Order: sequence, then C-alpha cells, then structure tokens
Amino acid sequence: MAGYRADDDYDYLFKVVLIGDSGVGKSNLLSRFTRNEFSLESKSTIGVEFATRSLNVDGKVIKAQIWDTAGQERYRAITSAYYRGAVGALLVYDVTRHSTFENVERWLRELRDHTDPNIVVMLIGNKSDLRHLVAVSTEDGKSFAERESLYFMETSALEATNVDSAFAELLTQIYRIVSKKAMESGEDGAAAAVPSKGEKIDVSKDVSAMKKGGCCSS
Repeated sequence: MAGYRADDDYDYLFKVVLIGDSGVGKSNLLSRFTRNEFSLESKSTIGVEFATRSLNVDGKVIKAQIWDTAGQERYRAITSAYYRGAVGALLVYDVTRHSTFENVERWLRELRDHTDPNIVVMLIGNKSDLRHLVAVSTEDGKSFAERESLYFMETSALEATNVDSAFAELLTQIYRIVSKKAMESGEDGAAAAVPSKGEKIDVSKDVSAMKKGGCCSS
C-alpha cells in the first residue's frame, strides 16, 4: 500500500516554486499542503524554505519539492538559483489586496525570464475565505489566467479550500507532459526516456498544447 512506502520511494521528483508578493499567504499554502498546518502568526523568514509531499497520480508516486521565497520578495533578491530546475509554479496573489494582483504580471515576467518557457503555471487567488473584503473578482483572476495561458484557482489556506486541489492539478499536468514525452520517445522501444529519480525534467515543447486557461476555478 502507498501509505507504507519509504519517504524516498517515488517515481518522479518535480520542483515547484511559490512566487508572489510578500504577505499573500505563500508560506501558509506550503504548510497547509505539506503538513496540514496554518499559522495566523506566520512571519516572513529570510532565505529559501522548501518542503516535500508525495501524491499518487495515475498509479505513479510524484514527489513535489515545493520552494517558498520566504520573505526574499520584498528585497527583490530572488536569484536564478531559486528558479533553476522548476517545472511548475504557483503564482499567488491576495484577493483582498488589489496591488498584489497588479504585481502578478511582473512576477510572471520574472518567472518566464528564468525558467523554461513552457513551465506549468497556476494563478492562485488566495484568502478566498475573506469574502467581505474581496478586492479582486474571480472573473478578473480568470481572465488574466486565460490571457496568459495559466491554470487558475481560488484558495483559502486558512480553511484549506482548494489547496490540495491546486497542487494536485499542477502536479498532474506536469506528470502528463512528462509521461507523454516518455511515451513518444519510447515508441521505438527506448525506455530510457523515463526520467530517473531527481533528474531535471525538461517540459519544453509539450505543454503549450495542453494549457487551458481558466480551468479548474472554484
């Protein structure tokens, strides 16, 4: 049974980065997904933090290594090392602070400057539990995502709404691209196309046809 697998027993390892303005809830999305924890007192920490969690996708164990900027965004000190090897990203804004949504475009530009052009990106409108304070409508989030060919979901790390779904959808889309590549390369009998543990996955050239803007919104 999957529950008894050793922690290092996985079929694929995918690096996913969390980006967005300070205070939008990236650290709480990470802790909710990986440890099912939420802290109202969470403070910006300096440095880079990451946590892992494994999911089952189509019978394969996918281990997500999720990186959090952990406060660096306010110093604009995020380096190419943070993005290196990332095959997926959650681009997060706070639905109660319009300025964090306005900055999404800049974050997306920086992400695309430092990563494979076909990285799988999901736009996340976080803090959806604060409905009476909403400053960014679902429609605005969805239309931006459609325009930029991003996936989209609104989440609440506080109420654990859509957090698992957002990560699971992102990882599933990455896995489908990778397994499609493996299958195409394997048509001549070559099994070597399946990545080995920890190998960097190159998602170029396959994802553009699979991106569906605005899917999966709640």
